[in-house]
Parts: sequence; C-alpha cells; structure tokens
Amino acid sequence: MASAIMNFVQRFNTQQQQRDTSDELIKDLILYCERVETALREENAHLTEELKNAQLDLEDSHRSRRDLQEQLRMARELVKSSKADCESMRNRNPYIQVLVDGDGMIFNKDFVRQGVEGGKQAAGALRNIILEHYDHIADDIEVMVKVCANVTGLSRALVRDESLENVNVFRDFTIGFTQGKASFEFLDVGHGKERADSKIRELMRWHLRNHNCKQILLGISHDAGYAPFLDEVVTADERSRIAIIQGPPTVRELSATGLQIIDFKQIFRQEKLVNRTLSNTSLTLPSTWAGITSNSPSKNGASVKQPVPTTTPVWNPGPRGLDDPITLNTAALDKLRRRTNNKKVCNNHYLRGPCIKDDCTFIHDLVDLTDEELDAVAYLARQNPCLKGQDCEQEYCIYGHHCPSTTFNKKDNEWQCSATNCRFAIDAHPPNTLTRRKERWEREN
Repeated sequence: MASAIMNFVQRFNTQQQQRDTSDELIKDLILYCERVETALREENAHLTEELKNAQLDLEDSHRSRRDLQEQLRMARELVKSSKADCESMRNRNPYIQVLVDGDGMIFNKDFVRQGVEGGKQAAGALRNIILEHYDHIADDIEVMVKVCANVTGLSRALVRDESLENVNVFRDFTIGFTQGKASFEFLDVGHGKERADSKIRELMRWHLRNHNCKQILLGISHDAGYAPFLDEVVTADERSRIAIIQGPPTVRELSATGLQIIDFKQIFRQEKLVNRTLSNTSLTLPSTWAGITSNSPSKNGASVKQPVPTTTPVWNPGPRGLDDPITLNTAALDKLRRRTNNKKVCNNHYLRGPCIKDDCTFIHDLVDLTDEELDAVAYLARQNPCLKGQDCEQEYCIYGHHCPSTTFNKKDNEWQCSATNCRFAIDAHPPNTLTRRKERWEREN
C-alpha cells in the first residue's frame, strides 16, 4: 500500500517536473516571440522611414527631371537663337579687304598724273571693278582698301621713271585716293626695308580671322617674298577666300601657290619702274660759286636748273636714291654766301626748325628768308653728307645722301667730283669717279 502511494507520489513529482518544464518552454517561447515582434516592429519602422525617404527622393528626381527637361529646352532654343545671331553677324557687315604693296604695284600714270582728282578716280575705278568681279558674294558688301608704300621714295622713283615731273603730284594722288572712299586709305610707311611687306602680312593675318571678311585681294604680284608667308598662313579651307591682284606679271613663286590671280590692268601698270633719268640736277650743280655762275645760262639772279646730258649713264646710289633736285636762284645763293661768320643763318632752324641748341652761334629769327634763299640754304646744307647715307630713314633730311658735286664728263666718258676736299665717302659717288681725294681714299681703304 505504502509502495503504491510512493509510486503515485513519484509519478506526481515527475508530472510536476514536466509541467514546470512546459511552463518554462512556454515562457521562453513568449519571450522569444516578444523579441521577434519587437525586432520586426523596429525593422518595419525603419523600412517605413526608408520608403518615405525613397518616395521623397523619387518626387525630387521627378522635379529635377522636369527642371532639366525645361533647361534643355531653353538651352536648345538659346543655341538655335545663337546660331541665328552668329549667322546674322557674319552677314551683317560683309566686306572685301584689298591689301596693296604700293612700292611695286603702281597705279597707272593716267591716274597718278592728275593728282588729287586722279586719286579719287583710281579709288572709284578700283571699287567698281572689284564689285563687278564679286557680285555673287553679297548684295550689300563693302570694299575696303589699304595701300602701303614709301610715298617719298615712290614719288622720286616715279620722277626718275619720267612718269611724273614733280614729286608733289604723287603725294596729292595719295591724298585724293584716301579721300575718294571712306574705306580707302593710302598709308605712308616711310623709308625702310620691307616696311610695306610687314604691314600687309600683319593686316592679312587679322582679316583672315574675321568671318565678316568674305574675300582678301593681295596686290603683291611683283614680290616673290610673299610666297613662303602665304604657304604658312593659308589653309586649304581658306584658299577660296584669297586672290592675288596682278599688276606686273605674277612671279613664278606666287603662281606656284595655286591661288587665284586676277588681272587689274585697268588700274595698275604692268611694267615696273625704271630709272630713265640720265642725270640729276643736284648731281650736276658744281660745289663752288664760280662753277654755278659759269654754267648758268641766265643772269641777274635768274633761277638756274642744269640741262640734262643725253649720254650720261644712269646711277642709283642705293635704297634711298638720289636727293630731290633743287632749283637755285644765283642771286639768292650769292647773297647768302656773302654773309660773314657771325651773320650766317642756322640751317637747322630755317629748314627743320626751331633750333634747340643753347650754344648755337648762327642766326635764327632775326632774318626773314625768301623762298629762293631757303632753296639756297637747302643747297648749302646738302653739301654736308648725312651720317647714315643711303640708310637714312628721315623723310625730310636736310643733308646730302650722295655727292652733289659729281658730274659726268662726256669727253672723257667718266664721272668726276669737282669738290676740292669732298666730304662724301666713296660709295656716295658713282663707281670709278675721278676725284681729288682718290689717293687719300685708296690709303684709307
């Protein structure tokens, strides 16, 4: 009996232990579920927040896309408008640029001999022939012309060529050419090697980069030195925009560039300038007063201009050439030379003025000189050689650039210098000039 009860007790205890274990299991399950639920709730809250942010980002991206689309539309309209403006600007002020090396491209003497009026006619004729040749480029196109030249040197060359009798006529022609059209200019670049060349090269580079410039015409047919420059700056796409104006026959090097060549023989002379002058007044005037009076065909102070011997050989002393002739009045020269040392006039003051030397001992404003006396002052000043000789670049230099006492002796067929103690160097005389300084020169050299 007792054993049976103990068995029941043991079984109860066992059952009690199982119940406690089940309760513990259930408790653990409840705690686990609570933790899982908490974790899921937190994850859900996190995902909800991320979804909300994602929705905000999506809405923002939609707005950005719409903004970008609007900006793209506006940019496309701006580009379209800019293209239209650029095209309009390219065609707004179209022009043809003409660049002429005036030292070699010489206007026909029919124009030049008319001075100012001839310059205006040349400008009008040049513009008309260009517009006729390029009438297909644009209906409203401007012609711009710039002629670069050493006006003084070219004037003298035209006189030596006997195309002109007076150097001032050509200067008047350049003024008329500039006045002829608002866009035309005859530019005096002065004396110096390749000054016109460098100016034309510089201008061509600038106009070549300008889209409004529809055509560039180069008056350079006489000068092969432009060929390397053209090969350097002219690309294949730009060749159609450039043409060469032919005055003198186009040199082989420029023809080899393949650029279009246009003959403007109606405007420019085809032959080059030559020295047709067989002598020069300043060369034939003796250096002494006795020589002047003995050679003078007139008396009583008449103006003297030496005759030109018909057999005198041509002599060109260098790049500057011969000094301009001076017509002398013998009485004025005599009056000037009779002045004593303390009454001599100042060459610088009267020919270039005013004299700025503080210690100058010559007369300045106390004497009013006539035009004939000023010519005499210029003649005497020219007896002094210029220190730079033929390299002198001063347009109105008052000193001599070749010996004015040199004449050609037709009987002995030789040049002779009549100066007793000539100050001019050997190269300021024609070759093999007979002079009283010959032995001294031979010793110096």
